[in-house]
Amino acid sequence: MKTAIRVLWTICFVLAFNTAVSTHTAKGATLPADETAGSPSIARMLLDKHFHDLEATSKGTMLAAGSGAKGSSGGYVALEIVTETLKGRTGTFLLQRTGTMTHGTPTLSVTVVPDSGTGQLTGLAGKMSINIVEGNHSYDFEYTLP
Repeated sequence: MKTAIRVLWTICFVLAFNTAVSTHTAKGATLPADETAGSPSIARMLLDKHFHDLEATSKGTMLAAGSGAKGSSGGYVALEIVTETLKGRTGTFLLQRTGTMTHGTPTLSVTVVPDSGTGQLTGLAGKMSINIVEGNHSYDFEYTLP
């Protein structure tokens, strides 16, 4: 069964001394869950994002567990292949996301996978923080390029 999800988020990338504000559309398809009788299930989803005001797209896979109910606990991991033009430099890189929710309190780590940059983004290193305020997402992307 496939389910399409469309979400419009406001994002803000802080790129060295420059700031770009953009929106992106995220859609995904759910895949069959990995289930074992008597155990929590692991949900699987394909990710597909298009950043409207930046020259970037991403595709990836996410695994998640937990009910998603308010005040609940759970976790997810995701890998995304990002194709981007960053300050005039074109290439791809991988983002790794790791998130947990403990009784409704989230923690999240988003990092550029070391040595994953290609093309003019070879050597890219960095991390991203995602801020969620009243359902709106803002992203601070700190990075270095050789």
